[in-house]
Amino acid sequence: MDVVQYLLLYLVLGACAGVLAGLFGVGGGLIIVPVLVFSFAAQGFAPEVLTHLAVGTSLATIIFTSINAVLEHQRKGAVRWELVRWLTVGILLGAGVGALTAAAIQGPMLQKIIGVFALVIAVQMALELKPKAGAAVPGPLGLSVAGAVIGWASAIFGIGGGSLSVPFLTWRSVPMQQAVATSSACGLPIAAASALSFILVGWDNPQVPEWSLGFVYLPAMAGIAITSMFFARFGARLAHKLSPRLLKRLFALLLFCVGLSFLW
Repeated sequence: MDVVQYLLLYLVLGACAGVLAGLFGVGGGLIIVPVLVFSFAAQGFAPEVLTHLAVGTSLATIIFTSINAVLEHQRKGAVRWELVRWLTVGILLGAGVGALTAAAIQGPMLQKIIGVFALVIAVQMALELKPKAGAAVPGPLGLSVAGAVIGWASAIFGIGGGSLSVPFLTWRSVPMQQAVATSSACGLPIAAASALSFILVGWDNPQVPEWSLGFVYLPAMAGIAITSMFFARFGARLAHKLSPRLLKRLFALLLFCVGLSFLW
């Protein structure tokens, strides 16, 4: 494949990630990272860095999709900014540590870790496992600690954190609509802090390809960001016309296959 074909692949990938994000309420990172791993391998990128490039690039694209999502949720007044504020304090610290953690893990092992995470999320979606609302929303310290854990894990897996922050917020008695909206708002600092960390961590790495900023591959970032921002709205509209349960199970099956391929 030549450069033009890969650019078309990134545009299509962005469209798919946007639709999936709109349909299922999860970040496109769960799909973007695996496809980028396979794409970068086909392009001949060094095995030692291609997984880190996939994660860093995925996080960079989430910056653009998050802005769109936050504006949409803010129009509906569903974002709990008092929660976002303290979660972000922890997220900024956790995301930086997460990028350093990912950089310290060898590429093949990082793939296996992402594969296990994909399998866990697939099972959660297929069985519709959701925490029951229980305890009240924690104070500033509790929110900051939770944000640090969410930011750390999100940076490792290349996701916007929705699959972690939404269950946490619903468990702490935040209504689902507000939990999703607040999670979307948290996705922006997660993606920005994590992507910046991946740029800095990979800055002097001699194995990164041309057109890279550290562990962010710019052609893939641009292609995915352009289409994902537009197709997320299409996915949200489509979600109201199709069976949510069937869609979730189909997506779970896709994630399960992705997870197995990473562990194979």
